[in-house]
Amino acid sequence: MKAVRTHDRDAAVDGLVVEEAPYPYAGEGDVVVRVRAASFTPDELAWPASWVDRSGRGRGPVVPGHEVSGEVAEVAVGTTGLSAGQRVVGLTDWNRDGALAEYVAVEARNLAPLPAGIEHVEAAALPMPGLTAWQGLFVHGRLEAGQSVLVHGAGGGVGMAATQLARDAGARVIGSGRAGSRDRVLELGAEEFVDLEQPGWEEAVGRVDLVFDGLGGEVLDRSAAVVTPGGTLVSIAQPPNVRPEDGRALYFIVEPDRGHLLEVIRRYREGRLHPLVGAVHPLDRAPEAFRAKKGTVGKTVIQVA
Repeated sequence: MKAVRTHDRDAAVDGLVVEEAPYPYAGEGDVVVRVRAASFTPDELAWPASWVDRSGRGRGPVVPGHEVSGEVAEVAVGTTGLSAGQRVVGLTDWNRDGALAEYVAVEARNLAPLPAGIEHVEAAALPMPGLTAWQGLFVHGRLEAGQSVLVHGAGGGVGMAATQLARDAGARVIGSGRAGSRDRVLELGAEEFVDLEQPGWEEAVGRVDLVFDGLGGEVLDRSAAVVTPGGTLVSIAQPPNVRPEDGRALYFIVEPDRGHLLEVIRRYREGRLHPLVGAVHPLDRAPEAFRAKKGTVGKTVIQVA
C-alpha cells in the first residue's frame, strides 16, 4: 500500500516521503480501516510518543496523521462492535502508525460509526479539535450552563470548536487571540473578543469561571488572575505554573473516546458545530501539505481514496 513515512527522527518533517509500506497488522481488538480522508497536527512528529511504542521501544519508519475517516476493511479475531464495510471516524493511538496511508490498523474502541450523509473530508476534520475541546470544557473544565469561559487561541482549530461547544452548552464565551481572527470568532458565537497583543487584556476579560488555554507561555501564566475564586484553568499547551485562587490548574492531552466523539458528531449533524476545513490535498501531496501547514487557517485534510 502507499503511505507517507519518515525514517529519521532528526529530520522528521523534511524526511516525509510517499512510498510503499506493508499492509498493517490487526491485533486483537483492532480493525483495519481503508482510509478515505485523514488529517494531522503540524507538530506531532516532535512528540516523543510518535517515535516509540507503548513499551517505550523505538519504532520507525513512522506514518503520521491520527485523524481518520473511512471504512472498515478487516475485523481482527476477538474484535467486537464494528463490522466490515462500516463507515467510521476516529482518533488513532499516538504510539502506532497514523492514517496518512491507504490502510491503518486502529483499536476499534477509538472509532465511532460515521452516519450516512457526512462526507469523509469533513469527518476527518472533526476528531482532534472536537475531542480536545469537548474534554477540555466538560471533562476537565466541568463547564456548565450559565458559566463563563475564556478561550485562548479561539481562532485556531481547537479554539473554534471550543467556542462553538461552549456557546451551545449555554455558557458565556470570550474568545482571545490576534486581531485578525476577531470576526471569525464572533461569528462562531463568542460574545466578546480580546486582542492578546494589546496591553492589559486581563482588564478587558474581567473574571471567568473557566479558562481554556491553547497558547501557553506568558498568556497562560497571566490567565490565573482572571479566573474566579474556585474556578478552573485548563491548558492543552503546557502545565500551568500558576494556579487560580482556591481553584484548579491542569494540563491534559486529548484521548480517543468513542462516547465523546459521538457527542461531537451529533452536534455536527444538528448544525451546532462547524469544523473549518482548509486545504484538501491528495495523498501524493501530503508531505508538502505537512510542511506547509503552520500559519494556515482550518484543518488541512488529505483525501486518500
